[in-house]
Formats: sequence, structure tokens, C-alpha cells
Amino acid sequence: MAIDWHQYRCNGFYDELFAAPGQPRGGARRLAEYLSSLSAGELSERRLAAELAIKIMGVTFTVYSEGRNVDRSWPFDIIPRTITRPEWARTERGLRQRVEALNHFIQDIYADQKIVKDRVFPASVLRESVNFRPQCVGMRPRAGIWAHICGSDLVRDKDGSLYVLEDNLRVPSGVSYMVENRLVTKRVFPELFETGSILPVDDYPAQLYDMLAAMSPRPGDQPTIVLLTPGIYNSAYFEHSWLARQMGIELVEGSDLFVGDDDIVYMRTVYGPRRVDVIYRRIDDLFLDPETFRPDSVLGVKGLMRAWLRHKVALVNAPGAGVADDKVVYTFVPAMIRYYLGEDPILPNVPSWLCMRKKEREHVLANLDQLVVKPANESGGYGMLIGPRASKKERETFAGLIQAQPRNYIAQPTLSLSTAPTLTPEGIEPRHLDLRPFILSRGDSIYVTTGGLTRVAMTRGSLVVNSSQGGGAKDTWIVDLDGEAEMPAEAA
Repeated sequence: MAIDWHQYRCNGFYDELFAAPGQPRGGARRLAEYLSSLSAGELSERRLAAELAIKIMGVTFTVYSEGRNVDRSWPFDIIPRTITRPEWARTERGLRQRVEALNHFIQDIYADQKIVKDRVFPASVLRESVNFRPQCVGMRPRAGIWAHICGSDLVRDKDGSLYVLEDNLRVPSGVSYMVENRLVTKRVFPELFETGSILPVDDYPAQLYDMLAAMSPRPGDQPTIVLLTPGIYNSAYFEHSWLARQMGIELVEGSDLFVGDDDIVYMRTVYGPRRVDVIYRRIDDLFLDPETFRPDSVLGVKGLMRAWLRHKVALVNAPGAGVADDKVVYTFVPAMIRYYLGEDPILPNVPSWLCMRKKEREHVLANLDQLVVKPANESGGYGMLIGPRASKKERETFAGLIQAQPRNYIAQPTLSLSTAPTLTPEGIEPRHLDLRPFILSRGDSIYVTTGGLTRVAMTRGSLVVNSSQGGGAKDTWIVDLDGEAEMPAEAA
């Protein structure tokens, strides 16, 4: 049967497309009317077309399973998530504000540490940070930018309020899937793009290239830019190769580069060594340079940090930027915004309890069955406790971990994450989701993607959206309401 939106139930959650059964929100009206005009067979054909397109385009992600790397087709739901342009304008301002404050913070931490001296940021948090790099003290990258690329995860609670869940500043990933989601959706629903009301996302590679070029230590010259990857077995290798291809730059591994006696980085080519100006690195700090960090690393380049510290090459994101990519540090971002910018935060954090504080730790331990507990530096949904769904034994284990390393844990309320209609084997059902926009900083300007990567918990009731744990994705539409007046003839 065709979709009857009057039968769609939001189940008490805030739904991104529907205010109530049969009542689409402003930016979703055309989409809802169009989808309801399709028969069940036509909807199934569109889903199969999307799956085929993903296979033909080679859109994959890698899962580490039982010691093996398994490449899987990208899990994709064909029903987009919509956000109106006015709401997105405010969100964009909030993201710009946030990343500007974070870059001020990182520069301060590796320089005068004024925020610590003024007791706005605790010295103990910095002292116990696993991502603080003493080797970076005294360094000032071009334009004072450390986190050139940021992926901030946003979630919406049941009252419709939008929160920043975390910031990803080390090697944020997922932007290639954002663009590929749009390409697949255009193949499946080309009619819906005829009016121009859906804002584009395909300018990201050009914006990324311009930002990388602006970081070159030789301004005015045509820079040589490379993307440094750990190699084909990395879970994000699809994205590495995709971005390099889209930007027209070389995709290299550590063995393709070397640092000369002049502290300049060179790339090995069939025509001889070629100077490299900018390295978009997708390798963690500790593997970048065996001369400075882990001596057993075969992924990095010996002497790379020396070349960077002497401003002979730009590294994006800068080593040491991860000092702000810490869930404990995250709780202080609103204070950073007020301290560095003299402004109130536009986008709030999720309310959080710091286990390193005695009273807050006691509250967390007494309410583990109601809270989500997260380690400071894990990602991908690993290492956390979702209290309401955990067993008594799991909660007892986490209580021990918290008491042993209180600095390493924060707790947050179990949010009622917003949902969106999702095509499942049982029909159209709500599924929980989040959103990861990407922000590029180059000093003189900050660019925010028009939308971002919407990740979906494909399992009924699940709050875990990560693809490595069974999550999928949707295309994200920022909808200009001025272009909503006309519907395609096929959908009328």
C-alpha cells in the first residue's frame, strides 16, 4: 500500500518531518506529499535503485570484525531528513562561534594558558589530558588555526531543542558520505530537485581545497597538497581516496614522503623529489612521526614534526588539536565562548556531570540506571554505558571504572533523540538520528556545510547511530521555504 502519513506515529519523540500524524513540518511538506503519491511497488523500486547505485559507485565502509577488515556497502535510507533554512542559519552561526572559541582555546593552551591562570579552565584537566602534546608548546600555526576541520555532532531532544553532543577535532570523518548521500538521492528522486529549494552540498571538496591551499607556508605559489592516509586497511580509506580524487591531489602513505636535511617535506615521484607544502593528515598524532612520538610507527614520516614546527609544511588538522577533542574539555566550551569571544553560546551543550568532581560523581554513581556515561576519549559509540539499557553487572563494572579514574568519565541524561521516518522491512517507522555538520576554518573565514551527515539508528528503539555498530545514514536537506510553492507535476 502507498504511505498513509496519518498512520505514522512519532511515539512521543520529536520527529524531524512530522509535527503530528499527517501533519508534516514546513520543510517536509513537499517531500511528504510526493512520497505518499508513490505506490508500495514504486517505493520499493526506489530503495532497490539506491542500493544498486551505492554498489556501482563503490560507496563502502570498513568494519573491524574478529581480527578481519570487512568492507560493506554504505547503509542508506532513501527518506531524507529536512531542516528549514531559517533554523539552519542559526545553527550555522552557533557552529562558527563554537569552532572559533575552540581554536582560541587550543592556541592559548600551547602558549600562555591564560584561561588556566584565570581559573576558567582547571589546570588538573589539562595536566591529565592524554591529547595534550608538550612538543607543540610555543607553536603558532598559520592564522592561529589548529582545528581546520571540525565535525560537531548535534542532537535534538524531545522538546525540539538542538544540542551539541560532542566536537571531533582530531581526524573527523564522514563528509564523503554526506556528499554521496546527496548523489544517490538525486538518482532516486530527481523530480524533487527541480525547483532549487534544496540547498546544495557538492561544493565541499572545492571549499576544502581552498582552505588547505590557504594554509601553505609559501603563500602566492601554487601549493603541493597531499592527503596522508594509513593505507587501504583503514576504516575510512574510502573517504581518503574519495577526497583526494575530488580535490585532484595526491593520496600518499608515509613511505611516499621524506624530510630532507633542509627540514622540507618531499614526495617521492618518478620525476624525482617534489616539495610538499600542505599535508591533510588522516593519521593520529602518535603515529605521525617516529622521531617525535611512537618510534615503532610505520605510518608516519620521520622528521615531520620538525618540519612543521619550523613552518616548512602545514599539517591539517594540526598536531595537538586533540587537546580540545575530549569529552571533559567539551563541558567547558560554553565557558570558552564567553571567555574568548565575550558572547553567550548560541548552541547549548548537553547537560553533563563531571565525575572528577566529588558531588557530581556521587550523583552519577547513585543514578547509573538513568544516565549515559562516556569515557573522555573514545569514539564511535565504544566504551560507553547507556544506563537504562544496561544490566546490573554492567552498571557495577562502570561504577568501578568511574571510581578508579574519575577524570576519564562524564555522564549525561539519556536524551530522547529525535526521529525521522525510515523505510524498514516492516514499513515506514521512526528511527533515532543525529547530525554531523563539518566546519572549515582558515583564519579569514569559516565555512559550514549546508547540512551534514545524518546518521540513523536502523534498529528499532536503538540510540546508537554509528555505522560500525549497525547504524545507517540519510540525505540531509536544508530547505529554502521560498522554493516550496510548487510541486513537481509527477507528485501533484
